[in-house]
Amino acid sequence: MTDDAQPSYFRRIGDGVYAPTEHVGGAWDPGDQHMSPLGGLIVHELELSRIGRPPMTIGRVSFDILGRIASEDTTIRVRTLRPGRTIELVEAVATIAGRDVVSARAWLLADEETDVIAGTDWEPLPAPDSLPRRAIEEHWGGGYIRSVDIREARPYRPGRAAAWITTDVALVAGEEAGPLASFIKLIDTANGIAVRAHPQTLMFPNVDLTVHLFRKPAGRWVGLDTTVSFGPTGQGLTSSILHDADGPVGTVEQMLTVRPLPGGAG
Repeated sequence: MTDDAQPSYFRRIGDGVYAPTEHVGGAWDPGDQHMSPLGGLIVHELELSRIGRPPMTIGRVSFDILGRIASEDTTIRVRTLRPGRTIELVEAVATIAGRDVVSARAWLLADEETDVIAGTDWEPLPAPDSLPRRAIEEHWGGGYIRSVDIREARPYRPGRAAAWITTDVALVAGEEAGPLASFIKLIDTANGIAVRAHPQTLMFPNVDLTVHLFRKPAGRWVGLDTTVSFGPTGQGLTSSILHDADGPVGTVEQMLTVRPLPGGAG
C-alpha cells in the first residue's frame, strides 16, 4: 500500500470510480485531465480485474481519446472481448458524466521462455540519474507537467528529443499500482517533449495512444526517444522508442490533429 499522505493523481471513491486530483491538470486546459495519468489508471483497473486469473502479459494497449477528458469523477469498466488460454483481448472504457471519454483495448499474451533469443538492435539511452533537468514549462502548464521530473537524454530541437521522466506522485492514493500501470501513467508526455511549434499558437493534441511492448518495463524511470512529424493537411505523428533503466522495451505512437489555436498567431 502507498502512504495516504503521498500525493496522488487519483483517489478511489467507489468500485471502478475515481476522483482526479490537482496533479492531473491538462497541458492544454487545466480543467481537463492529462491523458498520461488516466492511461495508467485504465491499465491499473484492467490489471485489478484479472486478479485470480492465470497470469498474462500485456503486449499492446491502444487508447482512443473520444473527446474532452474533464477533471471530474471517472468510472472505468472492463470486459473481455476475446478470452483464451494463450491470447486474450480486453477492453476498458473510461466514462465521465455519463459520456465515454477514452476507450482502450489490450492484447494479453501468455508468457513463454524465450530468454535465449531475447534482444533488440535499438540503442539504450544514457542513464537518467546524472543527466540535467529539463524544464518544459516554457511550452506547457498544468498540474501534470508540474508533477514530473524530466531529464534531458539528448539535446532538444523542434521535432526531436530524448528524455527520461519520473514522478513521486502515486497513481491512486493508498493503492500500489503495478509496474506497467506506473510506466504507462507517464508515456503520454511524449507529445510534449519534442514540440515542432509552440502550443500557444498551434494545437496538436493526440487522438490516440498506442503502446507496443516486447518486454515488461520496470523501475521508476520512463525513457522517451521521440520524433514529431507534421504533414501538409493537418495530421501529425509522434513516434517514440520506450525505455526503462535496462534499455528499450517497445514503442508508442500518437496520431495528432494539427490546427491553429483559436485566437493564436499560428
